[in-house]
Amino acid sequence: MAQGETNTPADAGLAPNKKAKKKKVEEQVTKLKRMAVLAGTAFCAVAPGQVHAQAAGQWANPTHVYTKICGNCHEIGVGPRLKGRKLEVDFIQQTVRRGLKAMPAFRVTDVDDPMLVKLAEFLSTSERASK
Repeated sequence: MAQGETNTPADAGLAPNKKAKKKKVEEQVTKLKRMAVLAGTAFCAVAPGQVHAQAAGQWANPTHVYTKICGNCHEIGVGPRLKGRKLEVDFIQQTVRRGLKAMPAFRVTDVDDPMLVKLAEFLSTSERASK
């Protein structure tokens, strides 16, 4: 047995080549975990500035929010069309905050409550977009 290797009861019945494969997989998993931690750390280092900008009134109006957030999915066919459907304001607000099926939830730091109300009113009264 090589230096640093341990022989666990689960490894006892494995052939040497299977032990080597298992060790390689474990090393790859460890490497991926380290990468995930680094990515999470990098995100946390960047996110506070973004949250502050959003909380400070990033959105000019509901059309701006729709174009920059909603339209990325709802105008290209990933999500259903929203304009012209006359959806209830409360339904829109709850769906934005809680998410629905494949749609993620959006936090207050993404769209604040007053702007969400304006967005929901905008969508509930909008006309169907022409194609």
